[in-house]
Amino acid sequence: MYKLSRSIFTIALIALAFSGSATANTNDGRQALLLTPAERALVLTEMRLFLSTVQAITEGVSKENLPLIIKAARKAGVRAQPGMPASLTQKLPLNFKILGRDTHKKFDLLALDAEELGDPQLSLQQLSELMNNCISCHATYKIEIK
Repeated sequence: MYKLSRSIFTIALIALAFSGSATANTNDGRQALLLTPAERALVLTEMRLFLSTVQAITEGVSKENLPLIIKAARKAGVRAQPGMPASLTQKLPLNFKILGRDTHKKFDLLALDAEELGDPQLSLQQLSELMNNCISCHATYKIEIK
């Protein structure tokens, strides 16, 4: 039942993605996400979550503190993902949503591997790979107020 609900939700998100996202091209080549101030705040809250998680994981790696790494990574995993209103989800381009979802999944994997394998250096490697999502997203998109 849960898997079916998630599948239906995923299909609905993809359908919404093609129903008209609010974007525009910018002079720096990035795609502008045209959001209301409230929608912008939600997206920025998630990005701040990612940034604070990266900081905590980095601290955990530097101190070889696996519990800190695990706790931090779980805070940004799929289950920790804040609920986004459908009105916002509709506006976001599919690739933006794919990057966000993949980033949450990578935090989950990092937490799981840290717990099961106990290797802070692997956590650092995974964090480095995960941050490519952040770089890609920021190189592709920027937020503008609608």
